[in-house]
Formats: sequence, C-alpha cells, structure tokens
Amino acid sequence: MDDKNQHDLPTGSSEDRPADRAPEALADAPVEAGPTRTGVRVGVLVIGLMVAFVAWYAVSDKLAPYTDRGTVSGYIARLAPRVSGPVISVHVEDNTIVQEGDLLYVVDPRPFEIAVQQAEVELEQATQSIDASSAALIAAQAKVSQARAKFENAKTSNARTQSLVQRGVAARKQEEASRAELEVAQAEVDAAEADLSSAEAELGAAGASNPRIKAARLKLERAQLDLIYTRVVAPTLGVVTNLDLAVGQYVSAGSAALTFIDGRGAWITADMRENQLANIEPGNKVGLLFDALPGQIFTGTVHSVGWGIDTGRTASSGLVQNEPETRWFEPARRFPVRIELDRALSEWPRTVRVGAKATVVVYAAGESNPSAWIAMALHRAQSLLSYLY
Repeated sequence: MDDKNQHDLPTGSSEDRPADRAPEALADAPVEAGPTRTGVRVGVLVIGLMVAFVAWYAVSDKLAPYTDRGTVSGYIARLAPRVSGPVISVHVEDNTIVQEGDLLYVVDPRPFEIAVQQAEVELEQATQSIDASSAALIAAQAKVSQARAKFENAKTSNARTQSLVQRGVAARKQEEASRAELEVAQAEVDAAEADLSSAEAELGAAGASNPRIKAARLKLERAQLDLIYTRVVAPTLGVVTNLDLAVGQYVSAGSAALTFIDGRGAWITADMRENQLANIEPGNKVGLLFDALPGQIFTGTVHSVGWGIDTGRTASSGLVQNEPETRWFEPARRFPVRIELDRALSEWPRTVRVGAKATVVVYAAGESNPSAWIAMALHRAQSLLSYLY
C-alpha cells in the first residue's frame, strides 16, 4: 500500500521545479549585445588618431602652411605701336624667344617719311624767314639812325631861327616853319623806332634759340621719331606669344597688337588662406613642386605677402580678386604670397611657363622641426605621385 500510495502521489515534471529549471533556462537565454573590450580599444584608438591628426594639422598649418594653389607669374605686356598704319611685315612667329632690340613688325613708313620731308622744308623756310627778318631789322635800324639825324638837324635849325627872330633878323613865319620841320622830324623818329621794335619782335632771338626755328626743329624731330616708331622692336629679352598679327592688318597707336612675356622676371604667386599667414614672413624658405616637373622639389624664398584683395563686391579695383563664398560657413579668404625661386632667372626650368601650377610649402618656423620634416616627407611623396596625374 505504501508503494501504491507512493505511485499515486502527484509528481511534478522538471519544468515545474525551479531548482531543476535554472540550468537550462540560463543556458538557453540570449546573451545581451554590448561592446567588447576589443571594440572599445579600437574605438578609442580611432578617436585618438583623429584627435592627433586634427592637432597635427592645426599646428602644421601654422608652422608649415601648404597650398596647391600656386601659379607661376611673370611680367606680361600687351605691346602696342606708337603710330597707326597698316602692317607691311611681321618678323616673328608665335612663341618665339627674342632679344632686346629684335625687330617684331613694321608699320608702313611712307606717310611718316613724307612727314619728315615736310618738316625739313618747314625748318628751311623758317631759317630763310629769319634771314629775311634779320635784313628787315637792319633796314629798320638804318631808318631810325636817319630819322634821328634829321631830327638833330631840324632841332639845330630851329634854335638858330629862334635866335634870328629874337634879334629881328628873321620873320616869325620862318620860326613857325622851323618848328613845324622839327615836329615832323620827331614824328619820323617815333615811326622809325616803332618799326624797329616790330622788326625785333618778329625776328625774336637770334640763331637756334629763335622761337620759329625751335618750333620747326621740334616738329622735324617728332616726325623723325614717328618714323623710327614704325619699326616695333622687342623692349627686352622675352617671348612673343598669342601672336595674332598679319601683313595688311591695320594697327592703331596705343592699341595692343601682340602679347610679350618679359624674360627679366618670374615668380610664384601662392594663394594662402588668411589663417595660414600668422607666421609667414619675407625670407621664409619654401618648398616648390611644379606639375611640369614631377619628382623634383625646388626651393624658394618668400618675397612678400599681399596687403589687399578684391572682395568682389565692387567694380574692378586693381587688386587680386577673391571669389566670395555664399555658404553658411564661409572659408577663410586667400591672400597672394609672392615667392622667388632660389636660382637665377636664366636657370629656371624651361618647361615651367607663366601660368603653370605649383604646390607650395612654406617653412614658416624653419626647417628643423617635426612639422617641417613631416611636411617635407609628404611633399616628396606628392612629387612622386605627380607622375601619375
């Protein structure tokens, strides 16, 4: 019976007993997702690297500022003739290197040759006119002398007549006639002196200092100078480029006829953000990379920093233009930094031309610091990569 009762007693399953259910429940329960130690370390490392990079960039941007917005600049002139006329010959080709005094083109000289001849004739006429005026002056001087002599004779005769009248030897009518002759003689003297003054004024100064001769000579010199200007020559060593000039083309005085790049000077203009300018000073050493010469690093020196730019809000002001931004957070504006290459102009790379791109690193804090070393290494790597693009 006891056994029966034992079999009849209600027995619960393992699911109904908490003590028996615990191991299986814990084994089957899902594990909650969360960062592991490895993930945390990776995240901290990434954040640390980002902070270090931002800090390094902020420091190096002040100690070794960098820009890829450098441009080779030079003196560019639009050569214009000083006289007008049709072109009769062109003596250069596009992109030709010329020396100072080399003939570029010639304007038809015939009208100017005629002007020279006409000026020569006018100078000769002025000289002859002066000679004639000199003769007239001599004649006027002679008339004055004659009039004065006549006046002195009349004066003496009048005094003698008055003496005779006072003594009763001569009549009053003779005295009146003598006085009239004296007055006529005085009038002739006045007229002769007036003619002399007129002749002197007409003649002017003697010789080459005479105004009419000087005016005629200056006109001749101007005509000769205009004739010389019909031959347009190179003002200095340089390059003729963008040539658009042909025989028969009419050129006007003062209007550009061709483009001339002056070979006496070239430099690099680097557009630096204004927050990079804090430590940049004239004399700072510069590393230069030209796209035209991949793999090569050149050295230069900061010459000066621009004092102004055109904000773009007004008409042309003659300053370097800066394109204004319309974004909410406008980036720093850029100012031109002029850089001179550390070599003579004659040693400039021939493939580096005006307008060529240059990548620039300014060692504002010198070249013996970690920022400069890193900048040098990155610049060298970029010079090698420039072979690919």
